[in-house]
Order: sequence, then structure tokens, then C-alpha cells
Amino acid sequence: MPTLLDNLNPEQLAAVTLPPQPALILAGAGSGKTRVLTTRIAWLLQTGQVGQSGILAVTFTNKAAREMLTRLSAALPINTRGMWIGTFHGLCNRLLRAHYRDAALPQTFQILDTADQLAAIKRLLKALNVDDEKFPPRELQYFISAQKEAGLRPSAVEAWDDFTRRKVELYAEYDAQCQREGVVDFAELLLRCYELLERNEPIRRHYQMRFRHVLVDEFQDTNVLQYKWLKLLAGYGTPEPAAVFAVGDDDQSIYGFRGAEVGNMRDFEREFRVANVIKLEQNYRSHGNILDAANAIIANNAKRLGKNLWTDQGSGEPIRVYEAVTDQDEARWIIEEIQQLVRDGASRSDIAILYRSNAQSRVVEHQLFSTGIPYRVYGGLRFFERQEIKHALAYLRLIANADDDTAFARVVNFPTRGIGARSLEQLADAARVYGTSLYATVSHLSGKPAQSIGAFVRLIEDMRSVTRDLPLAEMIDHVLDASGLREHYRHEKEGEDRLANLDELINAAVNFAAEENAPEDDTGGDDLSRFLSHASLEAGEHQADAGQEAIQLMTVHAAKGLEFDVVFLTGLEDGLFPHENSITEMDGLEEERRLMYVAVTRARQRLYLSLAQNRMLHGQTRFAIKSRFLDEIPESLLKWLTPRVQQGFGTYATPRNHSAEFPAGSRAAAPRNNSRDLGGLRIGQQVRHAKFGAGVIVSAEGSGQDARVQVNFGAGAGVKWLALSVAKLEPI
Repeated sequence: MPTLLDNLNPEQLAAVTLPPQPALILAGAGSGKTRVLTTRIAWLLQTGQVGQSGILAVTFTNKAAREMLTRLSAALPINTRGMWIGTFHGLCNRLLRAHYRDAALPQTFQILDTADQLAAIKRLLKALNVDDEKFPPRELQYFISAQKEAGLRPSAVEAWDDFTRRKVELYAEYDAQCQREGVVDFAELLLRCYELLERNEPIRRHYQMRFRHVLVDEFQDTNVLQYKWLKLLAGYGTPEPAAVFAVGDDDQSIYGFRGAEVGNMRDFEREFRVANVIKLEQNYRSHGNILDAANAIIANNAKRLGKNLWTDQGSGEPIRVYEAVTDQDEARWIIEEIQQLVRDGASRSDIAILYRSNAQSRVVEHQLFSTGIPYRVYGGLRFFERQEIKHALAYLRLIANADDDTAFARVVNFPTRGIGARSLEQLADAARVYGTSLYATVSHLSGKPAQSIGAFVRLIEDMRSVTRDLPLAEMIDHVLDASGLREHYRHEKEGEDRLANLDELINAAVNFAAEENAPEDDTGGDDLSRFLSHASLEAGEHQADAGQEAIQLMTVHAAKGLEFDVVFLTGLEDGLFPHENSITEMDGLEEERRLMYVAVTRARQRLYLSLAQNRMLHGQTRFAIKSRFLDEIPESLLKWLTPRVQQGFGTYATPRNHSAEFPAGSRAAAPRNNSRDLGGLRIGQQVRHAKFGAGVIVSAEGSGQDARVQVNFGAGAGVKWLALSVAKLEPI
């Protein structure tokens, strides 16, 4: 035992050696949560308080379960193969396999993954002759899973209108189909297991008596049904409930959109009459300034159990803040800073760029591509590899080249147009006979295939005709609507990210045209071909090889559980982070703040926060307001890398002089690029333009006759680059 309990801090030791009764462990970020869980199990086994078969430990990922088993094997001379340590779904599957008859399942029942479940729903709708436009399969899939995760069978779902009533009927039909076929989906695993324990007292009592110690990881992420399952298995309400050892952090509950109930932690404390709430507040990951910022941010949440992270590693470096003029300036600065960090000896794999929304990655990816820096998108696809982007590009490729069979095959029936596999087979056979492309072969078809596929060809022809004289960005905008892609993703429960990515494709086109120096009235003809080539190159190059050091890109949600020496947290603007949707949702802002807390605590040594005064959204420049979360960090913890010059339009940065560092709120000396010959003007100066009105100079390039200035004209005219020799700006 001395070796087992060595090097635990006092709070960790107290948690590991608690008596056998319900306990709640508030484990802050980087506080050694996994170590406490595995050491608790090892201590219970080593002291003989329970045997291996008497422990049930629940995690949320297979990776976490494997980690616990590996650590247990290293700590004790035991064989862990038979131990009940796994995910909710894995443990439920194991229990149902043992009692398949009582659960009304065949012995060889199969599990449907998400894709299989969607395919099963599509088959059902087709068999019932249901209009899949009125009842989109993916939307119905989310509806069914949500009811199951709430513990509701069709008979228990309240339907207040005919549309919902029909969805409930389809849910019942789907359940019957799965039962006939002997299959279960992921949500069904948990619900079927819960129902088995609830209805079968002998089986329930058997497991309640067997598992006297139940340990739960990431308790803040449990949903309604998972908590009910845990209560049932632990014997809640019985004279001798199990000793439930719940470990979690309410400040890191960020999966409300998946059904996670942060309130389960409070309910557990009350319902199980928890006498032991232990807070693990010593952090072994981050320096003090980073933790102080995280504490200050999360303190603004009212509904929390409360704790305060601290470290004995010292304060470390201040948090660096960079305020860019545009999102492109922000991305350029990030890449320049990364290049300097790497030159100074930092490993690319220890540097992460975090963003609130997937669509934000595109601008950063473009800069990484342009500079040849390898990168990986963790937990997701790179921008031009994402499904919705590849669909949109396929339509554009057909407009540019109708004989592109790969593009044709990708979108001929996406979104669904009722074109069957047999019709497509006939088309492919005919194309081989005539030696022509799929597109050109359509004119040789007859009957139903000619009608259904012919309608698709006419759609492409109409798109080509309408967009012939449109600028590239407007062309793409039209295609996204006319193709039905936007409408299709609007019906997806989590389609918001995909729609944001489609809008970002328009931004990519705007930026591409600007970088190519195309005049504003240029049409999309040659531009389209060059843009498609650019997209293909970005999709196919600079993908980091396995084992190669690469910059890590990811959403904040994907970053949970990870840590890096250096973290760049981007897009700190109200409406982006916190997300605009959070303002109208109940408790939405509190979850966004928890997400910010998670983001900040990913950094070990150095944290950068960045924002842009102007960001391109939906193909248009929007003016941003600094995130309220930035205002919640004490100024003493921040080092601004851009001077903030107070002018009539707010706070402005000078990103082209980011090498100088300025204390927060200072009126810095004029930046170096002010020394350029700008005709007596300077950055930060208010000026008036005959057409655009009053504005502020926020950046400059060149000098003398070649000088250009970037002027923010506010909501009226936006941000514009103007040649001083032409613009005739009048200082105010």
C-alpha cells in the first residue's frame, strides 16, 4: 500500500481511501482524475474490500476504459480481462448478451452503427411509401434516438400535432422492424438494458448484490437515461445501495446538445445523500496565469458546485492577446507566430489551434497550405475534404466540365431525387456502349431513367445558364440554393455546422478572387476552373504523414481531454464565441462559458487569444464585437500584442506591427509603419472619403505613390483598401 498510495496529494488520497458509501469527486481540469479512479479500484482490491467481480466502472470512451485497465494491470498482479470496466454501451451489450432471452432478443443480435441505423430508416420509409422530403431520414433518426435517450418508447411520447404523431408512428414501425430483424441501435442498447433491469427483479437484485462498488467517470456528461440506469444498477432507494464513486467536473459539461445533463451531479448529491464531496483543485498541467484566467471566467456561472484550480508550478507567462483587423490577418499572424515558435525549438505537435466552429478552420488551413506547414485536423476532416464541401464542389465541377463522371456520380442523386440504383446501372452500361460520359449518355436513355436523370441534367444546364455572367462567389451562392444542398442540411439536427461550412466556401471564393487580383466585375468562367484547381490542391497537399510533426487544428469540443504546450484560441468575438445561438437558449451562455473554460485549460505553458474586428460571414464582411469572455479575464493576466487606439469607432489594432508588445489598454507610440510616407496621414487617424464617409485608418502598405491604406468606414461601407493617390482622403 505504501507504493500504491505514494505521490498522491492530500485530496487525492482522501478520495482514494473513502469509506464504502456514495461519494462525489469534483475533479478539475488536469487534477489527476484518471489516476484517482484507477488507484481507488486498485486500493479496494488490494485491501480486500471487494473482489474483481464486485466492481463496475463506467467510462465514456473505449480509450478511457483501456487506459484504466492498463494502469490497473501495472499497479497490481491481476488479470483484468473479466473486469466490468467499459463504456455505457459496452457494458449494456455485455449484460444483454448474458440475458438475451429475458431481453426478448435473439442470441446473435447485431448492433447497428449510426450509418446502418440511417440505412434501416431509409428502407422503412421506402417500404411504407413515406415521402422522405416531408420526413427526412436523418431527422427521423435523431428524433428516434432522442426519445430513446430520454427513456421513452413510442407509447410514452406525447404528440401535440399531426406531424409529431406521424413521427411517433414511424418510431413504432422502426422498433418493430428492428425486433423482426434481431438488431439494436446504440440508443436501444441502453434503453433495452434499463428495461430489463427495471422489469426483471431477480436479474436486477443479482447485479445490485454483485456490484457493491460502482465508479463513474465524466459524470457531468451523463444523460437522463444513463443516470436512471446507474440509479437502478446501484440500488438507489434500497436499504443497501452500492457505493457509487462519481467523478466529474460540472465546469467541463459541454455536451448539452447531445443530451448531457449537468444537473445530474446535483441530483446525485441530493438523492444519494452524499456526505463526501471532495474537490481536486491542484492542477498538474497549466501555469498559474492560465489557471487564474480560467477561474475568473468560470466564476461568472451561477449554477456550479464551485472549485478553484491552483498550481505550484508558478505563474508562467502572461496570456497573449492579438486583435486583428480581419480574419485573414488573424490567420496570417497565427502562422507567423507558429513559425517563430518552431524556430525557437517548439515542436509542431505540441501546438494547437482551437476554434468554436468548424468553418473557422478554412482561413487557417489556407495560410498553413500557403506556407507549406503540415497540419492535422483532429477529430474531423480538413475543410475541402468535408462531405458538404465535396458535394458543392461536385456541382461546380459539372458546371465547369459536364463530362466529369466522378462529380456526376457523387451528386446525381444527392440530395435525393428518387433516382434508383437500377437507373444508374442502365446509364453506366449505356455510357460504356456509346463511349461517352455519363452526362452525355443521358440523351440516349428512354423511359423512367430518361425522365429522372434527365431532370438532373436540366438542373445542371439551368445552373450553368444562370451563373454564366455571375462573379464566382455569387455563382457558388446560387448553386448552393438551386442544388438543394442548403435545404437538405437545414433538415439535419446538427446541420448547422455543415451550413456554416457551405457559407465558408463562399468566403473562400471571395478571398480567392481577391488574392488572384481579379477585378470586382470579373465573371466566374475562368475563375471557376482556377478555384476548383485551388480547392483540389489544398485538399491533396500538406497532409501530415503518420508520425510526422504537425500543427493540431480542432474545435474546442474536440479538444476536451487533450493538452498542449501552446494553444491559440481564435475568433473571440461575441456571436462566434460565445455562439450567437447560446444567447437565446436556456442556460446556453453558461455552457458556452464552460466551453471557454475547457479551451483555456488545454494550454500547459503558453496561451494566445485572438480576435478580428472584421470577419467574413456568408460572403460578406461583418463587424465584430470583442467576446464578453475576454472582458472576464483580469487585465493583469493579459499582454496585448497589438496597441489599442481609442477612436470614434471603437478599438482598433495594427496587425502589421505585431512584433511589438503593448500592455493592456495603453495608448502606444505610433507603429513603425506610420513612418511610411502616407501623405501626412497615420494609422489610427480618422478620415473622410467623398463617397464612403467618415472612417478610421487601421492598416497601411507601401509608401509614396504606391501607398495603400485600409479604412474602416463602419456599418455603412465596411472595410476597404484604398490607393492614397486616388482616394483623396481628408483628415478629420
